[in-house]
Amino acid sequence: MIKAGIIGGSGYTGGELIRILLNHPAAEIDFVYSTTRAGKKVTTAHPDLLGTTDLEFTGNVNPNVNVVFLCLGHGNSTAFLKEHSFSTDTIIIDLSNDFRLVADANFDGKQFVYGLPELNKSEIENAKYIANPGCFATAIQLALLPLAKAKLLENEVHINAVTGSTGAGVSPSATSHFSWRNNNVSWYKPFTHQHLGEINESLHSLQENTGNLFFMPNRGNFTRGILATSYTKFDGDLSEAKALYQDFYKDAVFTQISDEPINLKQVVNTNQCHIHLHKHDDLILVTSAIDNLLKGASGQAVQNMNLIFGLEENLGLNLKAGVF
Repeated sequence: MIKAGIIGGSGYTGGELIRILLNHPAAEIDFVYSTTRAGKKVTTAHPDLLGTTDLEFTGNVNPNVNVVFLCLGHGNSTAFLKEHSFSTDTIIIDLSNDFRLVADANFDGKQFVYGLPELNKSEIENAKYIANPGCFATAIQLALLPLAKAKLLENEVHINAVTGSTGAGVSPSATSHFSWRNNNVSWYKPFTHQHLGEINESLHSLQENTGNLFFMPNRGNFTRGILATSYTKFDGDLSEAKALYQDFYKDAVFTQISDEPINLKQVVNTNQCHIHLHKHDDLILVTSAIDNLLKGASGQAVQNMNLIFGLEENLGLNLKAGVF
């Protein structure tokens, strides 16, 4: 059994990791670390696990676990690893943005690999340190990577995406509490969202020169999921576009190409990414949908763990959406 530790277990991504790992046939949770809840039951933060586990949060770290997941706020993973050491055999999977960019990937002698399996599967399988992708970044990259591989992202790409409130984290803020978020939609960080850096690096690994990405992120009045629409010029017909995507994702366990228009409910609570292609005049519209907490965070982290330990990629991740 893989012994796993979770750092920052009281948040949304930590809670999803606990839920997945409790039901994973090849892993067991060794500890769940939380500075704010040490000594309290995990169910005090995650009541959905009542009756499933008697685990308690701890303020102590076992440095010899097989894998540790860092579910900390952006910038905090670096600080944590400066203060805590793990065995040289411990796999580290970081869910923050601290190590995603090439310039940040080497930290204290640890070389972090960007953990998008549809792009870097072979590198992940041989890695010890993983920088788990961002949620918007996952949805948008999976929408555009096949075009980049075919060297077809020569023109500007316009992207509009909406995310659920869990993307803002568990701590309440002015734009995440119920009274503000309910029956409301708004944009934020237009054209400057922090995930653009990792998106561009991935695209440029396949196509050196691409058109500019114009990304408009939106806050939705729902709790989880991301629906992204991306469009750019495309001279081929729809069948050619579908062939590109089907070939690129022919071995992808969790990325599916749908002939029918997609909606958010069909991927929420799963580790799936669903993609739909639509042609309009000389434009290709690519719609992608993921669960921001699973394929956009904790599910993808476990997917990476499975690859590193030589397990079936979808082990413990065959989760069904609730579409009604």
